[in-house]
Amino acid sequence: MKQSASRVLLAGVFMLISQVVHSQSVLGTWKTIDDMSGNAKSILEVYKNGDRIYGKIKRILVKGKENAVCINCEGELKDKPVVGMLIINGLKNSSKNEYGGGEILDPENGRKYRCKIWLNPENPNELKVRGYIAFFYRTQTWLRVNN
Repeated sequence: MKQSASRVLLAGVFMLISQVVHSQSVLGTWKTIDDMSGNAKSILEVYKNGDRIYGKIKRILVKGKENAVCINCEGELKDKPVVGMLIINGLKNSSKNEYGGGEILDPENGRKYRCKIWLNPENPNELKVRGYIAFFYRTQTWLRVNN
């Protein structure tokens, strides 16, 4: 009986540690927030494939735009559904919990920007997302969605 209780306790501790470790990563599900209006726009999954970071739109939260297509995109993304679209592409680790060297797509205007993402050091449930054109940049704060 004591051995069974020890296993249950050990399993509980392992699950708690894995949740804490996961919550301190850029990986996961995030609610995108428009930096101009402060309104939630979409749910996005940030994931790792090999040594690169990618982000895909899972759901649009703006009423009336749930089935939006990327009318301003070029090439193979033109007129494709925004849900399921890869918008963060090929970021690599540049320092502890900071990723850059890839790009981000803004499906509203169809433009691609150099991109950098990192966790807010004061709140690991906030993801800082910065897009660059030359030395101009814009930063958004996205919020972690707990599954």
